[in-house]
Amino acid sequence: MRKLKLYIETSAWNFYFADDAPEKKEITKEFFEQVFKGMYDVYTSRIALDEIERCPEPKRKDLFKLIEKCKPTRLDVGKEAEGLATKYMAKGLVPERKEEDALHIAVATIAEMDAVITWNYRHMIGLRKSELFHSTNLEEGYTKRIEIITPIGVGFDEDK
Repeated sequence: MRKLKLYIETSAWNFYFADDAPEKKEITKEFFEQVFKGMYDVYTSRIALDEIERCPEPKRKDLFKLIEKCKPTRLDVGKEAEGLATKYMAKGLVPERKEEDALHIAVATIAEMDAVITWNYRHMIGLRKSELFHSTNLEEGYTKRIEIITPIGVGFDEDK
């Protein structure tokens, strides 16, 4: 069976260190334990890296150590992704002031990821929102459905 291709969005990286949200932190750490074991092919982009670059120290340093340990493939953000993100914003799926959130989903869609891993309930996660992203993607010719889920949504296989 092929490994799942997972795009890790900024909030998922961040919750690895979220002392103020212990339950989400624990779930996120369990997810990353599976990543460390090589159970998934993981990806990110300059969007996440740029957002992390704006974090204060020492959190920024810790986040970049985590990223280095995971060795994600870095996906490009090109004109195609920018155009798709613009479509999401034009349809009101993501506010224009949150272009980075739209770009995460666009980059993952174009790269045919299986899922975007995020804790961003406000702009990314939700049944209706998922349907709207998918219908927009279909309109634009992207036929592979992408799941937008939290780390717990991936599921954990204790036997591996």
